[in-house]
Amino acid sequence: MGGCVFCGIVAGDVPAFRVADTPQGVAFLDTRPVFKGHVLVVPRAHLVTLADLPAGDLPGYFGLVQRLAVAVEAGLGAGGTFVAMNNKVSQSVPHLHTHIVPRTKGDGLRGFFWPRTRYADDAEAGAYAARVAAALT
Repeated sequence: MGGCVFCGIVAGDVPAFRVADTPQGVAFLDTRPVFKGHVLVVPRAHLVTLADLPAGDLPGYFGLVQRLAVAVEAGLGAGGTFVAMNNKVSQSVPHLHTHIVPRTKGDGLRGFFWPRTRYADDAEAGAYAARVAAALT
């Protein structure tokens, strides 16, 4: 898609520090990493959100994400990884991408990047669970 920087990276028109280039997707270093070694994984096709990824492509794409999470940890001597994806809100590039961030104990990253909240009671939690369950297709 014209103007999409990730499509440009996939096509080889935009330079990137590639980590993997497979039929399932392309992985490269984030130019603004949370920590050094922060990798982005993108599908080859221009898809905006996870909902746009065809069901048949899920095993291949997430298999690549899984392999890269293991490689980031092993290759960088990290204690683990943080694997995350934004859909629309906070998605800096409108092309589906998964973040794989190397983690070490005491690295200063605490849980999620946003404040946490609580449900008022079990009834409210149950109501939210029911709304999500009802929307499953």
